[in-house]
This record gives sequence, structure tokens and C-alpha cells, in this order.
Amino acid sequence: MSAEIIQLAAFRVHRQAAQSVPPMNAQGALPEAPPRFHFWTGASGKRYVHTVYSLFDCPTLEDANYILVRRSDRTRRTVLAIGRLSNRCPSLNLAEIRQHSAALGADEVHVHLLASSSQEAEAVEADLITAQFLMEPHSA
Repeated sequence: MSAEIIQLAAFRVHRQAAQSVPPMNAQGALPEAPPRFHFWTGASGKRYVHTVYSLFDCPTLEDANYILVRRSDRTRRTVLAIGRLSNRCPSLNLAEIRQHSAALGADEVHVHLLASSSQEAEAVEADLITAQFLMEPHSA
């Protein structure tokens, strides 16, 4: 077994330098940043605005609705799970999202923070789940 000593200050400088130069795509152009917000429509027809985070950029969250998404290109999103956070500890909510995302292979977390009560959050979750269920093809 071997160990490596890492100088944290040097590592941070190297990481910040690498992040300041965005990678080029195959055509040599800078990639477009993913949209910061996305609207999802429930079965009721009501639209819910969600803040879009990468799996690693998602902050700690209090009560919120979420959608775990796999993004294959700029326009195509696959919903992997729809849920609601209810832990009193925001770091436990983040751990739950990351564990669930890793298990499903999600790369984006869409968070809806505008429900004014736990009952409204439950209604949002049910509306969005029903909409996804109605969109999926069913085998008879």
C-alpha cells in the first residue's frame, strides 16, 4: 500500500486553473452551458419551474421536490425519478439525492423550491409522477 502527500494549496490552484478554461467540443467551439431553469408540466397541465444542477453542484436542500434526470444531449432529458425531500437536516437530503442519483445514473438534479407547504409539495410530486406515468408507453 502506498500513500501520496498532496499539497492542498497547490491542488486548489491547479484545479481553479483547469476550471477557468472551458473544454472545447469536437468542432472546436466552447460548449453551451446547460440551462439554469427548466419547466416540467404535471398531469394537471400546471407548469413547475425547477432549478437545474449537475449532480456535483447540487447544494444542500431543505424541503424540496426533485427530479433526477439523465441528459443525453442539449434537448433530450430522461426522467429517472421524481421525489420529495423531507429530512430536517439539509445534508441528509443532499446525501439522499446523490445516493439515489448514483444508483440510477442521473447526471442532473432538477429542484422545485416553490411549494409553500408539505401538502403542496406532495401534490406537486403526485402531479409530476402522474404526468410521467401517462407519457410512458405501456405494454398490454
